[in-house]
Amino acid sequence: MAATADIAMIGLAVMGENLALNMESHGYTVAVFNRTTEKVDELLAGRGKGKKLIGCHTVQQLVDSLKKPRKIMMMIKAGPAVDQVINELLPLLTPGDVLIDGGNSYYLDTERRTVEVEGKGFLYIGTGVSGGEEGALKGPSLMPGGSEKAWPLVKSIFQDISAKVGPNNDIPCCDWVGPRGAGHYVKMVHNGIEYGDMQLICEAYLMLKEALGMSNDDLYNVFDTWNRGELESYLIEITRDIFSVKDPDTGNYLVDMVLDEAGAKGTGKWMSQLALDLGVPSTLVTEAVYARALSANKEARVRASKVLPGPKGGKVAGDKAAFVEAIRHALYASKVCSYAQGFVQLRAAAAQHEWPLDYGRNAQLWRGGCIIRARFLDRIKEAFDRNPQLENLLMDAFFTDVVKAAQDAWRQVVAEAAKLGLPVPAFSSALAYYDGYRRERLPANLLQAQRDYFGAHTYKRIDKPGVFHSDWLDMRKTPK
Repeated sequence: MAATADIAMIGLAVMGENLALNMESHGYTVAVFNRTTEKVDELLAGRGKGKKLIGCHTVQQLVDSLKKPRKIMMMIKAGPAVDQVINELLPLLTPGDVLIDGGNSYYLDTERRTVEVEGKGFLYIGTGVSGGEEGALKGPSLMPGGSEKAWPLVKSIFQDISAKVGPNNDIPCCDWVGPRGAGHYVKMVHNGIEYGDMQLICEAYLMLKEALGMSNDDLYNVFDTWNRGELESYLIEITRDIFSVKDPDTGNYLVDMVLDEAGAKGTGKWMSQLALDLGVPSTLVTEAVYARALSANKEARVRASKVLPGPKGGKVAGDKAAFVEAIRHALYASKVCSYAQGFVQLRAAAAQHEWPLDYGRNAQLWRGGCIIRARFLDRIKEAFDRNPQLENLLMDAFFTDVVKAAQDAWRQVVAEAAKLGLPVPAFSSALAYYDGYRRERLPANLLQAQRDYFGAHTYKRIDKPGVFHSDWLDMRKTPK
């Protein structure tokens, strides 16, 4: 087989097939392979007919079809399958060839694979790919990391196929993130923030629907208005659209027919678990993960709804339009806290793994193509341009002003939700994080005293340096 392909794609499910077609549409010849070879034949006879695609029925054919240095991208299920394909490919390659994992792999697997593949003379890239099937076809956000020597070999392909932003629509939403697992870590944080964004939007929906009694037509109009301002984003846009869709069979609004059980694929949970390992408070994504878990307990909730008392379906009194605006403020301020937490976690992970992350550029990678794309990300890029060492987005003057302006409305929404018995864990968590972060002194002094009392864990003092332990039992006041 003649070596004419610029890059290969292994895995022809929706994402792999669309990425291959995206590459081909930008002038690249793409070799394609799938374990189920019928998928290869179907692509070449269907969407890929007449295009610069080379169908391969074996891995050997795939390798033989590629120009050197070979570039092979895997869009397959994360986990052992990736290791299996790597082990199958390596004996067929030449030193300097590049393997690319575009799945949602756990970042430590990518750290390990980069070291192992480099140790055998090859190059490895673990890249986050975001944007769903439409983004894969028309322009995704790409977050590559791994062997830095591999970047010049794939840069033109990756940046050509990625989404573009900027005044002239010429800034690619793809750039080198960092070594080893950095790309997949950044993608994981993207997904965790996505969990938070979706939960916040759902809580805004709950308040608009239950606390104000809005119809789906009303909801459509509210989200349409929001999407024309500072909340403009892909998720707000699709939420607006959802409220307009009717079931062709029943004529009912389709969203009202959807069972309230949320699914999850695990990346939000990874971010939450790793935040605990790092000791950073990514509380909002954690609440978003728990909210999905609680939603999945549908049968238990149905039983509890018949037993457990609560407020009786009241509505917010007063100016309806003013409360809609309060919900918008609460959504925006909570969103700021969510992203602030995400970037704090990225900074902590970068320090732990010695990744030279560019946080402003990371934000720009998410500006187009991906699920969390939003106007708001331009403000994050500007904040890190002003201060690359910014410790928390809340400390940037722009975002300080945002939460200052939103604060009263934010508190009103959380308070009204509590009075009406409406669960808003993400709004509440974001507000609690903000209040905790802004306080010079927290009640952790009592917590540390408790730890020293029962476990001799010691404590520090505010009036003198050193580490102390007290015999609290001996020093206590004896109760009568």
